[in-house]
Amino acid sequence: MREFALGSSLPRIEDPQLLRGQGRYTDDISLPGQVHLYVLRSVHAAALIRGIDIAAARSAPGIVAVATGADLLADAVGSLPARVRRKRADGAPSFHPPYRALATERVAMVGDPVCAIFAETLAAAKDAAERVAIDYAPLPSVTDVAAAVAPGAPAVWPQCADNICFREDVGDRAAVDAAFAIARHVVRQRLVISRVAVNSMEPRMALGAWDAREARYTLYSGMQAPHLTRADLAEFVFKEPASAFRCVSPDVGGGFGMKGGLYPEQVIVLWAARKLGRPVKWTGERGDAFISDFQARDNVSDVALALDAAGRFLALRVETLASLGAYVSTNGAGVPLNNIGGLAGTYTTPAIHVGVTGVYTNASPTGPYRGAGRPEASYCIERIIDIAAAEIGIDRIELRRRNMIPPSAMPFKTGLVYTYDCGAFAQTMDMTLELADWKGAQRRRARARAAGRLYGLGVASVIEIAGGPFPRPFEEGAEVRFEPTGSATILVGSHSHGQGHETSLRQIAFHALGLRPHEVRLVCGDTDQVFHGRGTFGSRTMASGGAALMRAAQRVIEKGKHIAAHVLEADAGDIAFAGGRFSVAGTDRGIDLVEVARISYQPQRMVRDMEPGLQANAIVIPDGANFPNGCHVCEVDIDPETGIAAILRYAVVDDVGVTVNPMLLKGQVHGGIAMGAGQAMGEVVRYDADNGQPVTASFMDYWMPRADDFPALIVGSNDVPTRNNPLGVKGAGEAGAVGALPAVLNAVNDALSPLGIRHFEMPASPERLWRAIAQAPARRR
Repeated sequence: MREFALGSSLPRIEDPQLLRGQGRYTDDISLPGQVHLYVLRSVHAAALIRGIDIAAARSAPGIVAVATGADLLADAVGSLPARVRRKRADGAPSFHPPYRALATERVAMVGDPVCAIFAETLAAAKDAAERVAIDYAPLPSVTDVAAAVAPGAPAVWPQCADNICFREDVGDRAAVDAAFAIARHVVRQRLVISRVAVNSMEPRMALGAWDAREARYTLYSGMQAPHLTRADLAEFVFKEPASAFRCVSPDVGGGFGMKGGLYPEQVIVLWAARKLGRPVKWTGERGDAFISDFQARDNVSDVALALDAAGRFLALRVETLASLGAYVSTNGAGVPLNNIGGLAGTYTTPAIHVGVTGVYTNASPTGPYRGAGRPEASYCIERIIDIAAAEIGIDRIELRRRNMIPPSAMPFKTGLVYTYDCGAFAQTMDMTLELADWKGAQRRRARARAAGRLYGLGVASVIEIAGGPFPRPFEEGAEVRFEPTGSATILVGSHSHGQGHETSLRQIAFHALGLRPHEVRLVCGDTDQVFHGRGTFGSRTMASGGAALMRAAQRVIEKGKHIAAHVLEADAGDIAFAGGRFSVAGTDRGIDLVEVARISYQPQRMVRDMEPGLQANAIVIPDGANFPNGCHVCEVDIDPETGIAAILRYAVVDDVGVTVNPMLLKGQVHGGIAMGAGQAMGEVVRYDADNGQPVTASFMDYWMPRADDFPALIVGSNDVPTRNNPLGVKGAGEAGAVGALPAVLNAVNDALSPLGIRHFEMPASPERLWRAIAQAPARRR
């Protein structure tokens, strides 16, 4: 049965049902008597609402009800909460505008929900929406984060004239200033990190129901953290006990952080279900997603690196403007700072200071998206290192090597926030260079030049935090439950939306309890069944959820030893457990765990005065966060006549501690690379600067990477187990995205450097590359 063990590439157990169309997503669920919700959204980026006439819509065929923000206010429905709140530079609390399920007095972005139409069919609701007359008074808008803090910029909210939500400083400013004063070399660059849309395969959905007999709400929706969503609904929105809410997250077609927070539509369906006495279903469409999903990134960072004469890093200074959008989303204020420690990279830089300013813009709210601050941090440090290498004349690999943290220095307190527990960064880089055939790159460059092409080679040595926050991670819950028949159920607080938890958690169950995958039922995503959970985010499930599962399993084993000792007429201290079987030490006598579970429900065979049944739960806080790291090497080819860039080769070596399932790991790394490279090569959300209208609001205008945009991705491992959790694992879900963004853009910039281009900003789309090449200094001579 070694094929089930940790480290084996067990095929994904969940795939057959998904491939047969047997997945059960929110939109697959319908309830008797349900009505359909259509949300009418603002067509203006900024406007006052002077009036809403819904009379004609109410009289349309098939209409059940029409509601505006005033109706929700009348029922005391609260605003959507922000879980993270920060302060302004003077220490004053940050201003948070009310984020209502339906806007009332003003709208602050295209896509703001203004009116809810409930009908017997979705088509009828859409038809009635065209009869709603909204009297808007348009206002000036600003969608660019740098423009939003410029003098004279329109105020997104009148209560926040400078558009600044918060200001946070992290690190040692005085030490950084002193280091810059004595530095031999100082390299500076402004880096613009584009706004991107998440575009999960399954759009957001919501189905709300009200049980008048029990006075309980039920929400079916794709949620990464059902228990946290339940808490937000109860405490902030409806102000009722959490026991009055059940949140069910069925199969989820991708979340990536975007489905980790609370949305207006989830509130509306619950409010309306109670109001109308019927279930209410909202089916999000791709057009809704582009203007109402939480988006991501959208930073402008001024980065400066100080070096001594030998090329050793003395200090790093970063000033970042982070766009929050029009509202602070559930986790929006956390993203710009939660993972800021990654700016230290894999390097010994002794002094680092970072200032982050959170800025309101007339754009969709931002929130976590695969990496959630990690790709931005890695891009800043890895890009400035390449620029420094070129300016001071040191090979970029050598410059990195001179400044890398050696394994002997672990645990290493970085110059910014984190203390790394383990890692072999230089060795990982060397393995990646070998895997990528770095030495043969010059031959490939020469061939490309002879063919009239531009060839680029990029490298990025990256590190991230997983299972955080630092220094004390969040808790997670798990339960192991045996039925009287001996069948086992594992209930976990994290939730799978494509990562393969159904497989990897069963492998952990096999490792801990000797239960084969088909002997285990896995339950997640239902707050009525799972006793406690934080959810899935931040690459935390294996470290936190796995640790909770291991602890619950150990408690089952401890009780099982006493039952086994009673049955085998031995002392409990002489009972050993391995491979799903209890045995008496030094003998061939034993009993299987499944049989012990059956006996636990048989009073005549049980230990006297012991509670019947065999089950245990656990809530575990890991000893610390973990720090997955890796090195990426990317090769690109650019056609100077068309600006079309192609990724020719890509190699990565990751350190994710103990690898639970190598096949799943590679899948996660592949997906992350596609997302990071997608942002580097073309993905970008754009707005019309004059009126705030999104100009990339469909796949006709928003470029997405395809499978044929990538070569075979070569993935290697250099695992250094962590001691911060019992499995020794490090997070893997975001690793690909963290390294791909800097690696691909460093490759693009390397390709352009012979033309005299010092720095080219993302995205590397054909039109932008063509213009940059045409205007390059070498082309103008």
